[in-house]
Amino acid sequence: MEVGQIAKELAGQIGTLEKMVEILEGVRHFGDRVFFCGVGGGAGNGTHAAGDLFKSCRIRASCLTDNIPTVTAIANDEGWSRVFVDQMDILGFGSNDVLFVFSVGGGDAERDISKNIVEAVKFAKKKGAYVLGVVGKADGYTAQNGDAVIVVPTVNPDYRTTHTEAMQGYIAHFLTEALRQRSAKWESVS
Repeated sequence: MEVGQIAKELAGQIGTLEKMVEILEGVRHFGDRVFFCGVGGGAGNGTHAAGDLFKSCRIRASCLTDNIPTVTAIANDEGWSRVFVDQMDILGFGSNDVLFVFSVGGGDAERDISKNIVEAVKFAKKKGAYVLGVVGKADGYTAQNGDAVIVVPTVNPDYRTTHTEAMQGYIAHFLTEALRQRSAKWESVS
């Protein structure tokens, strides 16, 4: 089964997962922020992951596609390539914040693919911030320039998008649970 093969191959990237947990733990400890970005399924996964980190882990997390009027205004006035970087700039994204990319291809600067993701990664790196990601291509911009990026193995090219986006959700839940378990105190609402 393809999913089982992907899971086995992902086991070789456990060090990257551990690095992600450490970086996110630092964000939580110092009260910094995590900004998710992605388009299509990656945007949906980013929204879900931001909500989980915010509620379950008390991390100030948000997804840069969640405010549709803002996204469409920037796209209309400044261009699609600016939808993430303009928000990051206005929100004061700095060296202690983290950009977390969910993308199948991860962007391609030379071929002008997912330029909004490429520009966001460039902006984060220029600020000296960490870039994390879960992508489906090792040769994409995010995988090549990020600090801790999981590359979902392609076991069947016909299902690269499906498998990558499914693993984005799985990995986001793994990170949330790992961080939740590290909490000094888990409080329930009574």
